[in-house]
Amino acid sequence: MPAQRASPGRAPRGRVRSNVPLARLTVWGIGGHADRLFEPADREDLADFLGGLPSDEPVLWLGLGSNVLIRDGGVPGTVVSTSKGAGAGAPAGLSEVHASGFDRIHAEAGVPVAKLARFALERGLAGGEFLAGIPGTVGGALAMNAGAFGGETWPLVRSVETIDRAGVIHRRPAAEFRFGYRAVSFPPDAGEEWFLAAEFQLLPRGEETARSAIRALLRRRAETQPTGQRSCGSVFKNPPGDFAGRLVEAAGLKGYRIGGAWVSERHANFIINDGTARAADVAKLIDHVSERVRLAYGICLEPEVRIVGREGRS
Repeated sequence: MPAQRASPGRAPRGRVRSNVPLARLTVWGIGGHADRLFEPADREDLADFLGGLPSDEPVLWLGLGSNVLIRDGGVPGTVVSTSKGAGAGAPAGLSEVHASGFDRIHAEAGVPVAKLARFALERGLAGGEFLAGIPGTVGGALAMNAGAFGGETWPLVRSVETIDRAGVIHRRPAAEFRFGYRAVSFPPDAGEEWFLAAEFQLLPRGEETARSAIRALLRRRAETQPTGQRSCGSVFKNPPGDFAGRLVEAAGLKGYRIGGAWVSERHANFIINDGTARAADVAKLIDHVSERVRLAYGICLEPEVRIVGREGRS
């Protein structure tokens, strides 16, 4: 499909700030500063901004901060915040969501997936109810094929829009991508690209059917997961044929603590910040849990959470 080109050199209409603390932008509530944080006004603003960056500028995308551990030393280069900013005068971000057909929804990268689930519900579209239980954005869900309670993101995707370092927007059918459990591969001809938006195709089954499914899912989530506490969601991917939470619990690690971080006693695949944790505490706890499970069962747990940034001072 044809690409849309940026107009680099124009002044950003969004907000650009230096040395911004990122802890308040993550659900764990920990982490260092961003050298620079950019909150785009919209996709055109983002394209122009990226097109004007040096080719070697590190770029990190951040949605709701639910599947990321930002180290205490902060993040070099530029962090692009896709979600609607906080405070007076905050840019709208990549927050557009609309019906694009009888059974299709177009959503930009900064749209919370729970909002996407509600939007589908209001239109009597089913198949994406599991999205209501994922505390992230469309961009993050696309990047990792996020899932919950047996559902996954990519089987719902019909097409995507991506943006590259030059600010060029590409439109690609879903068939160009390979996806699996918590993993997505870009097509071979893609350079460094990030997800900008997607079109989802769902099933017209009626509002009440979808509403009942979402209620049941959220009830199950509240009963089995530590909602209302500072956690990033599942820390480890489930190994083939087993569950990471079961292995961590069997290793006797529920409640195990390092500094202000501890393994949830409700669900052992969640790590909680008690309000005093540093990113280093969480990273050490992840390593400790992984090693204990490896020694006990010979299984190497792979983190689902993305760990980024610079090491902090001891």
